[in-house]
Amino acid sequence: MASKSEEELRKLSVEIRVLEANAETVQSRINMVNAVITDLSYASMTLEGLEKEKENSELMVPIGGNSYIKARLDNPDKIIVGMGAGVSVEKTLQEAKEIIKKRLENLENTRLTLQQQLAQIAERIGEDREKFEALVAALREEKAKKDV
Repeated sequence: MASKSEEELRKLSVEIRVLEANAETVQSRINMVNAVITDLSYASMTLEGLEKEKENSELMVPIGGNSYIKARLDNPDKIIVGMGAGVSVEKTLQEAKEIIKKRLENLENTRLTLQQQLAQIAERIGEDREKFEALVAALREEKAKKDV
């Protein structure tokens, strides 16, 4: 029959594994949020640069793979903004900047919340590992006493 300490060790071991899996999930979400923040930051900088451009200005438009095409800016105040679910709408430059700014603010808040969750999980993992190590030491001591 397993002792109470051994049962507690098993429970702590399972809890630590679950917490580590949760930490990986939260870290993955943080990484996704960071990627979107980076993308929106580039969009924001591009819109800032567009403010300085005049109609019919020649631009280099990235097409991927570190390649570009030359294009003319027909109307610098008309921006097509993705709204989600494959829907895009035409907005003024200022409206587009405001939409991106709000999205960035929301994502920063989301990232902060996720980082706090990750810190709490890490703290709990640390506490559980300390308990685990203390129980292992106590069991070894108990076993050593029995073997003598």
